[in-house]
Amino acid sequence: MNQRAHAQASISCVMPAYNEGASLPAVIDQTLQALRALSPRVELIVVNDGSRDDTEAVVRGLCASEPALRLVQLSRNFGKEAALSAGLAAARGDVVVLMDADGQHPTALLADMLRHWREGADVVYAVRRTRDDQSALHRRLVAWFYGIVNWGGRVRIPRNAGDFRLMDRRVVQALLRLPERHRFMKGLYAWVGFPSVALDYEPLARHAGASHFGLRGALSLGTTGLFAFTAVPLRLLGLVGGVLSLSSIGYGLWVIGEYFLRGIDVPGYATLVVGMMFLSGVQLMSIGLLSEYVARIYDEVKQRPLYLVADEAGTGLPPAAPGPQGA
Repeated sequence: MNQRAHAQASISCVMPAYNEGASLPAVIDQTLQALRALSPRVELIVVNDGSRDDTEAVVRGLCASEPALRLVQLSRNFGKEAALSAGLAAARGDVVVLMDADGQHPTALLADMLRHWREGADVVYAVRRTRDDQSALHRRLVAWFYGIVNWGGRVRIPRNAGDFRLMDRRVVQALLRLPERHRFMKGLYAWVGFPSVALDYEPLARHAGASHFGLRGALSLGTTGLFAFTAVPLRLLGLVGGVLSLSSIGYGLWVIGEYFLRGIDVPGYATLVVGMMFLSGVQLMSIGLLSEYVARIYDEVKQRPLYLVADEAGTGLPPAAPGPQGA
């Protein structure tokens, strides 16, 4: 029997925010209303990722009048992946929902997410129907990224699935056990596994301001995902090296044949220069690619914290009671 079918689950909603002071009052009110329609025990955790506007002041002011609201103030901007991890560590609910602070994630989808959880799914994630709000170059790069990162890998990262999702407590605990510093959360969600359900959605218009995550941010995050979840770039370099080696052998045999069979004396200056420049470029590219992997290994070995919490405010859900001792 499914024990979740009639369970009154507590819900934590984690919302990373960077310079979203103008959007948060409306987004927080709308999200809390949707959460309370699903459960009497809810909390909304806003992780302020080193915002430079009035995000902190806005959330602190709302915490004074809203007991379900909590603020996790990071010491500086660590990036969305770290802010999501900080929110997951602070969440106390039986299920945890991840949403953006700009209001583009529709709260109307939360009821369907919770329904699928009651039916046995541990993860319910939202998949964008379209990417019409992005440039053609951005869409093409996204398609290439998923094609490369999923090529021959055991872990399949769903296309167009973002951070908007609902997760069971055991999935959250599994994510918190992953220690890497260069985090690509979309890949980590897929890596931990667990029964999952996908729901289509169309992003809403932002409540205020403009997106802080453009093509540059997407390229940076995509690079992290590639180096963290696939060795395809290294394999491609090996393939390029093999092709060049075979090509050079074939070219050498052709030159020898031309010389002995047809008596053609090839000066070879241009061939030599072009060949040296091409091979030098391949070598430098290979060294640069290897350096990216080594730099990430170096960061992992240093074991620095993923984020630092400067302060917290608000009440939210009560902490879980400690388990029995000596069991």
